[in-house]
Amino acid sequence: MAQSMSFFMVIVLLAFAPICLSSKTYGGYLFPQFYDRSCPQAKEIVKSIVAKAVAKEARMAASLLRLHFHDCFVKGCDASLLLDNSGTIISEKISNANTNSVRGFEVIDEIKKTLEKDCPQTVSCADILALAARDSTVLAGGPNWEVPLGRRDSRGASLSGSNYNIPAPNNTFNTILTKFKLKGLDIVDLVALSGSHTIGNARCTSFRQRLYNQSGNSLPDYTLEQSYAAQLRATCPRSGGDQTLFFLDFVSPIKFDNSYFKNLLASKGLLNSDQVLVIKNQESLALVKQYAENNELFFEHFAKSMVKMGNISPLTGFRGEIRKNCRKINN
Repeated sequence: MAQSMSFFMVIVLLAFAPICLSSKTYGGYLFPQFYDRSCPQAKEIVKSIVAKAVAKEARMAASLLRLHFHDCFVKGCDASLLLDNSGTIISEKISNANTNSVRGFEVIDEIKKTLEKDCPQTVSCADILALAARDSTVLAGGPNWEVPLGRRDSRGASLSGSNYNIPAPNNTFNTILTKFKLKGLDIVDLVALSGSHTIGNARCTSFRQRLYNQSGNSLPDYTLEQSYAAQLRATCPRSGGDQTLFFLDFVSPIKFDNSYFKNLLASKGLLNSDQVLVIKNQESLALVKQYAENNELFFEHFAKSMVKMGNISPLTGFRGEIRKNCRKINN
């Protein structure tokens, strides 16, 4: 009898193992094994399509990573960013933070279309974004991590949330930190996640004020290394060329590494929101120095912060839906 009872307890513990290893969220759990039975090929499908897209265009890795970030900071990680304008929805894609900026939607569409053939209405668009962000990071040479899964998709979007909740290139350090804290993230998360700027590009319009009118006095930002500033001015004029792209990390622009932090210490951070990490706060400066010296520590903290960010207010259980098409809610 005691032996059979022990066997029963083992079965119970195994059945609940995914939950024990998961991240608890309001109304449910996220855990890496969520689709192991309902769609066991889901992770491989996402990985293969992301790999194909990044092989075609290296910049896509940064674009897909950014989609997840911009989604999670508005209403939580619920794929609200992916919704197009409709009769009932004003899309977040037209916000100040996203217009002419966020991209990679066609890659998410391809992933969703493939998953719908294999596992109809099973894998959420929100989980696709989380997996694509991880896979993009790994493909660019960055850290790997297990992605907790089980998010569901929202049935609405928030243009105002997208306009005000996403940290902007010209925000002050305190404003950026406040936006992070409102999402349950701390200063370590802020500095570590800023390290995603080791890949990708920024538009001239995102940093022009640093070159010509940093404080509204028609003077440049003298915290920007002057020879680097001169290079930027050569192709980012005082007016025009708003959409011209510049590498966020000019040293290794398509490799996920810690050179971004080394650039900051050399006063060669492209965006104002990058450079404030070393000139406005001693704690963030100390973290920048640690990451510049220790790539493994940066990778470790980045992976943990990505999981933490991915846990911002997900819809679980019976809340939300599993969209058939990531761009529109189900009818």
